[in-house]
Amino acid sequence: MISTLFPLGGWHYLAGGLIIGLGVALLYLSTGRLAGMSSVFTSTWSFVSRRPFFRQARWLESRVWRLQMALGLVLGAGLWWLWLGPTEPLSTEVPAWRLLLGGLLAGYGARLSGGCTSGHGICGMGSLKLPSLLAVGVFMATGFLTAQVLA
Repeated sequence: MISTLFPLGGWHYLAGGLIIGLGVALLYLSTGRLAGMSSVFTSTWSFVSRRPFFRQARWLESRVWRLQMALGLVLGAGLWWLWLGPTEPLSTEVPAWRLLLGGLLAGYGARLSGGCTSGHGICGMGSLKLPSLLAVGVFMATGFLTAQVLA
């Protein structure tokens, strides 16, 4: 069954998860900061928007380190792609409208639930927060249902 779920093996997934968990834990233990990506998105808007929501102290005070973290993630992914990534270009058969719709729904869901899947799944559950446990349950149920409907 494991080989069906992970035809390319599972060690690289385990290693990636451990590295992400270690990074999030290290950030939290050393600074007390949570590494949720929807917070990065929101705080970045504080650079360009004058709307009161984006001018809150929590976004203004954290926007520089959050932007640095986001740039580090993008640079890290780019370096991985150059050194270890696939040699062939990747593509998808999914129509552009579905990708756009999926992105809009995911963004709306992240705003509605007070965080994105990675924030709730890694940071929130890692710090044993009940709202994150509930949010991840809803994310998973919705994902399973969507996969069944579209399959």
